[in-house]
Amino acid sequence: MSSPAALVAGHPLPEGLRAAQDPALRAWLARLPALVDEVLERWELRALPPFRPGGSSAWVAPVRTADGDERVLKVAWAHEESRDEAAGMRAWQGLGAAQLLRSERRGDTAALLMEHVRPGVPLVRCLTWPERDEVAAAVLRRLRVPVDELLGADDDPVTDSTAPAPSSFRPLADMCAWWADSAARRHAEAVPSLLPSGLVEHGLGLFRALPRDWDGEQILLVTDLNPGNILTHDGPERWLMIDPKPYIGDPHYDVLQHMLNDGERLVADPGAFADRMADLAGLDRRRTRRWLLARCVQEAGEFGDAASAALRLAADGVE
Repeated sequence: MSSPAALVAGHPLPEGLRAAQDPALRAWLARLPALVDEVLERWELRALPPFRPGGSSAWVAPVRTADGDERVLKVAWAHEESRDEAAGMRAWQGLGAAQLLRSERRGDTAALLMEHVRPGVPLVRCLTWPERDEVAAAVLRRLRVPVDELLGADDDPVTDSTAPAPSSFRPLADMCAWWADSAARRHAEAVPSLLPSGLVEHGLGLFRALPRDWDGEQILLVTDLNPGNILTHDGPERWLMIDPKPYIGDPHYDVLQHMLNDGERLVADPGAFADRMADLAGLDRRRTRRWLLARCVQEAGEFGDAASAALRLAADGVE
C-alpha cells in the first residue's frame, strides 16, 4: 500500500512509514509534510535525508540548526503508548538517555529535537546476544528513576510548555489492562487456538495482576528497551537510550522487551534467560519469570516465538 505522503521536507518517506496500515496513522501521514515544514521553519532548521528504514510512527532525520550544528529532529504521531516520550527523556537526562534539546506536543503530533548520537550504531548491530544482555541491564540500572525523584523535573527550560510534565505519566497497570483485553479477544478468535485456554486465562490474569500487586519502589519505566533503541556513544556514557514509551511501575517489566527480541534463547530456555536478566538488572528471579510468562501469553500470535516460550515456561512450572 503506498503512503499518502510522497515527499517530506523534499525527501521520500522512509520505508517504515510507507508500510503504515493503521487508518489513523495513515490519516496523520497525509498531514506529515505540512507538519514537518512548520516545525522546521519555526525552529529554524534545515532537514537532511531521513534515517532509513525509519520507525513505524515517526519521521526522524538529521537537521542543521541556524548555527550549523547537526541535531536530530523527530516528528511523531503521538499515539497512546508514546505520548509521554519527551517527558521521559527529560526525566532521564544525564542518566543514560540521549540529550533532549527541545520538545513540544500539539494535538496528535510530538516534535523532539535531540543530540545526534555519535557514532550511533544500534546495539542490535553490536556484540553477541549474551553481551547485549549486560549492556541492556546496565542501561536499565542507570535509568531507574524512582517516582519521588521526578518531582521538580517539570520546569526544564530546554522544553516547551506544550510538552507533557512527568506528573502525567500513567501507571503500568493501565497499559497492561488494555493489552490484556486486546489479547483476550485475539485468543478467542484464533483458529486453531494459539495456546491452551487455561494457560491463556492464567497468563492474562497474571498480566493484569502483576503491575497491581507490586509493593516495591515505583519507577519510571522505558517499556520498550530493545537492542534497536540503545545506541553507541563516544562520550562518557558508552551507550544511550532513545525512543522510550514511559509508564510508572514495576522495574521487572523493563527487561522483557529485550528478551522478546532474542527468539532463539527465548524458546530454548526462557527460564534461564529470565534468571540471567534478573541477576544482571538486580531483580527477583521468580517475579521476572512470572512477568515473562504473562508477557509471552499476551504477545502470542503477535510477536515471534512468544507462544512457544509461554508453553515452555508453563511446562517448567512457572506460575
